[in-house]
Amino acid sequence: MTVPLTGYLDRISGRAGDTLAVKVSSTLPGDYRADLVRVISGDPNPAGPGMRLREVAADFAGHYPGRFQPVHLGSCALVEAAAALVLPAEATIGLRVQPMLLTGTPAVLMARLNEAGEGWSLSVSQDGLVFESKGPRGEARCALAAPMVTRGWYAVTLDFRNNGLRLTQTPLRRIWGAASHEGSAECRNISLEELPAAPLSFGAAWQGGAARAVFEGRIEDPFIQAGPIAAAEPAEGEGLIAWWDFSVGIDTQSIHDRGPHALHGRVVNLPTRAVRGSRWDGSEMDWKHAPRHYAAINFHADDLEDCGWDTDFSVTIPEGLPSGAYGIRLRAGGHEDIIPFYVLPPRGTATAPVAFLASTFTYQAYANHARKNCDDDYKARRAEWGAYPHNPQEHADYGYSTYNRHPDNSGISMSSRLRPILTWRPGFLTFNDARGSGLRHYPADTHLIAWADALGIGMDIITDEDLDNEGVELLRPYKVVLTGSHPEYHTVGTLDALQDYVGTGGRLCYLGGNGFYWRVARRADLPHVIEVRRAEGGIRAWAAEAGEYYQQLDGAYGGLWRRNGRPPQMLAGIGFSSQGLFEGSHFRRLKASHEPELAWIFEGIDNEIIGDFGLSGGGAAGFELDRADWTQGTPPNARILARSEGHQSHFVAVPEELLSHLSTVTGEKPAELVRAEMVYFETAQGGAVFSTGSITFCGSLPSNDFNNPVSRLLRNVVTRFSSEHLS
Repeated sequence: MTVPLTGYLDRISGRAGDTLAVKVSSTLPGDYRADLVRVISGDPNPAGPGMRLREVAADFAGHYPGRFQPVHLGSCALVEAAAALVLPAEATIGLRVQPMLLTGTPAVLMARLNEAGEGWSLSVSQDGLVFESKGPRGEARCALAAPMVTRGWYAVTLDFRNNGLRLTQTPLRRIWGAASHEGSAECRNISLEELPAAPLSFGAAWQGGAARAVFEGRIEDPFIQAGPIAAAEPAEGEGLIAWWDFSVGIDTQSIHDRGPHALHGRVVNLPTRAVRGSRWDGSEMDWKHAPRHYAAINFHADDLEDCGWDTDFSVTIPEGLPSGAYGIRLRAGGHEDIIPFYVLPPRGTATAPVAFLASTFTYQAYANHARKNCDDDYKARRAEWGAYPHNPQEHADYGYSTYNRHPDNSGISMSSRLRPILTWRPGFLTFNDARGSGLRHYPADTHLIAWADALGIGMDIITDEDLDNEGVELLRPYKVVLTGSHPEYHTVGTLDALQDYVGTGGRLCYLGGNGFYWRVARRADLPHVIEVRRAEGGIRAWAAEAGEYYQQLDGAYGGLWRRNGRPPQMLAGIGFSSQGLFEGSHFRRLKASHEPELAWIFEGIDNEIIGDFGLSGGGAAGFELDRADWTQGTPPNARILARSEGHQSHFVAVPEELLSHLSTVTGEKPAELVRAEMVYFETAQGGAVFSTGSITFCGSLPSNDFNNPVSRLLRNVVTRFSSEHLS
C-alpha cells in the first residue's frame, strides 16, 4: 500500500547556500502545499511536551502540482552495451546458479528482451528451468523438469546449434538424494540469430527501466562462447565472446567483461556482493585475498538504492537560518508528511558552545524497520495521539531496514536514504509503550532538542554523515558534543574524529546506550548508502554467513567495533552490557557521586535515586544498558557515579559477554551484567567524558516540564563542560 503523500530529499543536512532537491509522490487529487518547519519536539504523547513545530518563513512555500512517482524495487546486473552484440547461429551461453528461494512463479536468471517483450529469457521456478523466446518465427519454449535444490550450486548451459537448443543443468556438488536434479532438454526451431537485439540482464528481466521477475539467489560467471564447449564454464581465448567475471570490482557497482568486446555493465539497486560463490571452500574468509571464491552476486526482489524520483522543487538554505532540526512539510487533503533535515552552522564556525551530533547512520540502519508490532492496540494509540500515521509494516513500497530480511531470509545489509523513510519522521511511534511514548531514534532524540530549547541552552546540530565527511575539524569549534539516545552505528571516520576530539581537549556527553557498537561502511561514490555486516558476536537481527564478514563497499572486516579492537569503552568509558524489553528502571547514586571534586555534577540534587520516571519505558535506565569494563578500555581514572537497579527478569547479558549460560568473559554471573553505569572521566588537554549508559535516559528529560533531577544533572554537566576549565 502506497503512502498517499510522501517524499525524500537528496541530502539530510546542509549549510546556508546549500540546495536540497525535494522529491514528492502524491496519489491525492490536486495540489499539495509545502512549507518549512523547525522541529523542536517530535513526541506526540499528550503527557509529554507534545509535537512542537515552529513555522519558518521560506521562499519555496506554496502550492505544487501533485503526481504519483513509482518505486521500482529489485536488483539485477545490466549490460546495455550488449544491445549491439550480434550472436552467431551456434553459441553456448552459460552461468552458475545458486537459488535461495524458489516459488511457483518463474524468476529470471538472464534475459535479452526489448521493450516489446521480444527476445529470450532463461527463468527458474520450483518446477525447474525454462527458456523462452519470441521473434520473427513466433514463440518457442524449452523446459527442463529437474527442480533445483535451494542453496545448491548448479552449472547451466544453453547450447544453440543446428537450429535448436540443448538446455543442461549440472549440480556442482553432490546433493544427497537428489540425482533427479541434473538433466537436459532439447528443443527444435530456436535460433539466436533471428531474435532482436536488446540489452542483456542477469538476475531479472530489464523492462521499463526496472528489474522484473527478480531471482532470489546468486549468479556467477555468465558467459557466451562461440560454438560448443567442452566444459560448462568460460575459457579465455579463441571463441570467447563475453565472460562477466563478477569477482572483478566487487567493491563497485560495475561488472567486468573479460571477453574481446569489453561489454562491461553495471548493477542496479545494490545487490549483495562479497558473498560466497561456487568455488568457495572455506580456505579464505576475506574476499580480497581470493576474489574468485567470491565471484557471485546475490540478487533480491526488494533491493533498493534510489527511488529515482524526479525533483519537484528545490530549497536553498537561506543565510541566517539558525542551526537546528527542520522539515519540509507537505500537506494535502488532510494528509501530512514532514521530511526532516538539519541545518549546520557555516563551515568552520560554531554558533553555540554545544553541538548535538545526530545519529543519522543509526537512523539509516533502522530505516523502515518493520517490527511486526503494528497491531490494533498500536494503531489505536497512534490515532488517539495524532502520531505519524504510517508504519513500514503496512508499506513495503520503500524497502526495509538492516534489521529486516530479504524474501530469501538473508539479512538486509545495505540501506539507502534516497527513499521515503517512515521511521525517520516526527511523531513516529516505534512501540506501544505502556509507561511512556514508545519513541526511538529520530523522534526520541527530539527529547534532547526540546530540553535544550526549554532551558535556553544554545545548541548547534551536526550529523554523523557530516562528521564522516569532514572529520574532527567539524567538532573543534565546540566546547561540548552531545550524542542522542542511540549512537549505535559508526564508521572509522566518525570514531577517529570523536576519539581525537576528546583526546585533545573536547568534552563528550554520551547520553544513550548500545552506542559505538556496529561498524558500517560507506563509499564516496555512494554517499547515500551504508552497509553493515552482522559478523560474529553481538545481539543481531540476523547473522552473516561464514566467510561473508568482510564488507563489499570498503573490504574491511565488519561486525562489532569490539571485534575490530575498538570497544565502546575506549571512547565513552562504558559499553553494551544488557538488553531487555522497552522498559525503564532508575539509577542509584554511588559513593563517588558524593565526593567533593564531583559535587558539581549533582549540584541541586538531593535524591539518591535518579530517573524513576520518564517518557521512554517509564525510567531513565532501560531497554539497552552500558557498563564500565576496564579490560575493554574504560580509562583507569573513570569514576562510576551511579548504577541502575531493579531491572525486570527479561533483561539478559549480551552474547559477546557470555562464554556459556553460566559463565561470562569477566567471570561475573550473567545476571550481574544487567546494569547501566553512569561514568565520568577526564582526558588529556582539559577534555572530559560523561556517559549515562542507557537508551531511555533522554526520555526522562521532559518530565515535569523539564524540571527534574535528570534534567538538572545534564544541565550541570553541560554548563560545566561549556566553560573554559573543569575545575
